[in-house]
Amino acid sequence: MRQALLTVAVILAAWIIKTAVTELRHPGSASREWAFLHDSRALSCGAVTAGLLGLVGWLHAGGEGLVWALLAAALAAYAISKVHSG
Repeated sequence: MRQALLTVAVILAAWIIKTAVTELRHPGSASREWAFLHDSRALSCGAVTAGLLGLVGWLHAGGEGLVWALLAAALAAYAISKVHSG
């Protein structure tokens, strides 16, 4: 479980650092990068993804499955937001 948490934390940290570096180069880009947090369609997709993968993950891998399901949900919401915004 600890390894899964650490791996997901590193992935999220890399995403945040990428956002920060891009924001330094192109001011205003961070709000576009994290706009999926305000997109109801993207959040709905993320919630469904988290629910379905969380259930499957819990059944097959316990807590580690939930950690990976939450990361997958965030990435799904991000992708849907990008597709939805054009």
